[in-house]
Amino acid sequence: MKSRKPPPNPLPWLFAVLLALVVVVLGAYTRLSDAGLGCPDWPGCYGHIGVPGTAEAIDRANQAFAHRPVEPAKAWKEMVHRYAAGLLGLTVLGLTISAWRRGAGRVLATALLLLIAFQAALGMWTVTLQLKPVIVMGHLLGGFGVLSLLWLGYLGARSYVPDRRAPPVRLRRLALIGIAVLVVQIALGGWTSANYAALACPTFPKCMGEWWPPMDMAEGFVLWRGLGVNYEFGVLDSPARVAVHMAHRAWALVALAYLGFVGFYTARRCTGPLRAAAVALLVLLAAQVSLGIANVWLGLPLPVAAAHNAVAAVLLLSLLSLTHTLYRSGTARG
Repeated sequence: MKSRKPPPNPLPWLFAVLLALVVVVLGAYTRLSDAGLGCPDWPGCYGHIGVPGTAEAIDRANQAFAHRPVEPAKAWKEMVHRYAAGLLGLTVLGLTISAWRRGAGRVLATALLLLIAFQAALGMWTVTLQLKPVIVMGHLLGGFGVLSLLWLGYLGARSYVPDRRAPPVRLRRLALIGIAVLVVQIALGGWTSANYAALACPTFPKCMGEWWPPMDMAEGFVLWRGLGVNYEFGVLDSPARVAVHMAHRAWALVALAYLGFVGFYTARRCTGPLRAAAVALLVLLAAQVSLGIANVWLGLPLPVAAAHNAVAAVLLLSLLSLTHTLYRSGTARG
């Protein structure tokens, strides 16, 4: 008789989730503080494992990278982000080895490891292609993807007791659509940040006194502009930046309406973990909208902007929890 495999330990997955959340927030902080090119090379910093510290080392670095003199404060922000990302990569490698030894969860762990490798490549291209917006946005989405897969691994490792009342089957489809709606909004937020369009409309709810100001959508959403362009501080003119900003605002209304409906509907029809996940979704949704408005009214202060990224990540995790619980409940009952 075959012995049963021991259940996976959720604690390593939870540690990896928290570390991934730190990496996502550090990435946002680095980007928002204009330190994305704090180190003009990769994976080191001016040819060093750390940031050049002595006057002699800084002088040599300035000679080697004359186009970008050393700014220690920006360079350390970039390197701390890289160190944390490296630690996350090692953690995911450990989870993958453990999954293959245990013979369970191999697909998820291997997908995570491959995504981490691709994230490292995107991190390199972010520097070597000088903050090309499509790469920066892809790097952001990749970070959210890693965080999401780790969260699903954690949820799968936890013990689960299904609700006594079966949730409506239609909720599964509604939740899946909600994930797509939220991912589009996160991508638009990344595109807005990568093109330095967060303050293109400095007023709310109107933009410069108009509900729908003059804008250039075609120019604002050109994904590829060739090589050799430095995108630091953006290359778009004002109408194109306004277009990017307004697209982010408009889809935010769609996301607010749809996710709010999913949250209220679930909280009203379900009990237990499903209701808790729905309430968390609604609270985080309200917080995210408030932070977005505060970014405009307050002129994009760094703590508020970084918190906007962090809450977006946690909001996605709450929606994944809701969806995972819906499907797991149906499987347990089936």
